[in-house]
Amino acid sequence: MRQTSVLARTALFAATMATPALAGAQSQPPIAEDPRIHEAVASASAERVRKDITTLVNFGTRHTMSDTVSKTRGIGAARRWIYSEFESISKACGGCLEVRYISDIVKGDPNGRIKQDINVVNVVAILRGSTEPNRYIVHTGDIDSRVTDVLNATSDSPGANDNASGIAALLEAARLMSKHKYAASVAFVALSSEEQGLQGGDIVAKAAKAEGWRIDAVINNDMVGNSRGIDGVHENTKARVFAPGLPANTPAAELRRILTNGGELDTPSRQLARYIDLVADRYHPNMDVEIIYRLDRYGRGGHHTPFFNLGAAAVRLMEAHEDYTKQHQDLRTENGIKYGDVLEGVDFDYAAKMTALDASVLMSLAAAPAAPDSATIRGSVQPSPTLRWKASPSPDVAGYRIYWRKPSDVNWTRSRYVGNVTEYTLKNVIIDNYFFGVAAVGKNGQESLVAFPR
Repeated sequence: MRQTSVLARTALFAATMATPALAGAQSQPPIAEDPRIHEAVASASAERVRKDITTLVNFGTRHTMSDTVSKTRGIGAARRWIYSEFESISKACGGCLEVRYISDIVKGDPNGRIKQDINVVNVVAILRGSTEPNRYIVHTGDIDSRVTDVLNATSDSPGANDNASGIAALLEAARLMSKHKYAASVAFVALSSEEQGLQGGDIVAKAAKAEGWRIDAVINNDMVGNSRGIDGVHENTKARVFAPGLPANTPAAELRRILTNGGELDTPSRQLARYIDLVADRYHPNMDVEIIYRLDRYGRGGHHTPFFNLGAAAVRLMEAHEDYTKQHQDLRTENGIKYGDVLEGVDFDYAAKMTALDASVLMSLAAAPAAPDSATIRGSVQPSPTLRWKASPSPDVAGYRIYWRKPSDVNWTRSRYVGNVTEYTLKNVIIDNYFFGVAAVGKNGQESLVAFPR
């Protein structure tokens, strides 16, 4: 969602509204537009995206319970091809990717979507961070496809948009990003069994937790290639970000605090959505991001959910307009309508734009420091609120930027760089009328996600 110059046009206003807690704390760094990101945006290839989607479609079906032995058909062949593509990308960058499988046995349930025990296999490629290798930015897409009957593992199920487009975006983003090094690690994760209950995401999320990954953000691509909606709208300049609010296990004390002080619109996932919107405004003049405060579409689900349930900032990034005749459908023609998720339904130029958006956000996050921790705010019945926070654990932090906005605003509209301090007082900004946040700023000018004060 575009708003007027979030950073550039508010600096003068912010200067009149705020004073530093420490003398000399507000030396203003330039807002960094990374030329590597501009290069990546310009280099995203619709032709490579087309080629990858076509290859995945040609496996016939990628149903979770389809053939795993054939070299040409089924989910086994598809995941081995994805693995080999990551290896090829790694070879081209001198071995920069660590490629592996993460799998587990999912027990069968006669009344469920998986009738017999099955090995759910996911493909993971890690671009290891140079200074914070255990801090992760996670990019996901799902491998599997389906037709009308969710248990039908044999019929042709091309899954061109749902979700070969997401896997193609994953591969192309890895190609674009593998040319450079970043502070944090980036994990490109091709997940299985999305249609069978988000099993792949659950397996990888639990493995990441067991291995001690510090996950800053999860961006799930699920359907990024359709620009013509069932409502007749044709639009290739907009993306949707589904950003969940409070997790189901939120403690009662936290719910009471939020009821009193607010914060349901400022969860980590919603800060990630705002970050995506900001990066889109900075690097994509012809791409608008619509933030939707919801876990996913009504009655639908995506692979960001298992990561969100384990506490990560996680969102679903997808096309703005869906065509339900091309999702979860047997291949057929009825009443003049062609049903089925086939290649003809994919706008490859649009898919490349969405891939470029992925890459720009991933690169920005991976180059930025981690967000500051334990932010708090005080200022009840006072003219000037004070924010405090723990310093970001990342090296190469230049300082911090305070953000604030009216409750009716979707994005942060006011900001001020306050230098390398951990406390700051905003003069004459009444706490009751605004929401506040703080982000870490790297010496390279890249910013972390915004931390909302508790």
